[in-house]
Amino acid sequence: MSALKLKKGSTSHSAYNLRPTFSDVEEKHTLAVLVENEPGVLARVIGLFSGRGYNIESLTVAEVDHQGHLSRITIVTTGTPQVIEQIKAQLGRIVSVHKVNDLTVEGPSVERELAMFKVSGKGDQRVEALRLADIFRANVVDSTLESFVFEITGAPEKIDAFADLMRPLGLIEVARTGVAALPRGD
Repeated sequence: MSALKLKKGSTSHSAYNLRPTFSDVEEKHTLAVLVENEPGVLARVIGLFSGRGYNIESLTVAEVDHQGHLSRITIVTTGTPQVIEQIKAQLGRIVSVHKVNDLTVEGPSVERELAMFKVSGKGDQRVEALRLADIFRANVVDSTLESFVFEITGAPEKIDAFADLMRPLGLIEVARTGVAALPRGD
């Protein structure tokens, strides 16, 4: 009889199986990528995604350090944990990339998006659109006798909810900036 007995239901752990286990469940991740602000960098980053069949749900790019010639690319993507790790590793290997942060796993973050909605409507539908815009703290930035253009900022879920409520009221067109995100705290 063996000197080492395993309790019923327990499993033995081998030193040869130390790699983390990944699930097959797809997760949404927000990645912040600090890059050189030079021609072709965005094309290389996007090429990485398209060349491997990864989807980008949201993309924003802006210069964040004029003196240092640095831009920040914020990408919202979906994939299994293994795919997300691959994306981060491959982004980190691009020469012009200085830093890759996965805001989803690094702690709490703040995500916001700006959107504009063109909504047509007369009579009761017009009044209802204005009432809902007030509830969502959307601003009217343009108005004609037949339509409004609303401006709204907030979490992507808030933008989606506003769109869902405006569709039956005469939603004509939507323009969204994409997610901008920063980590919370220090």
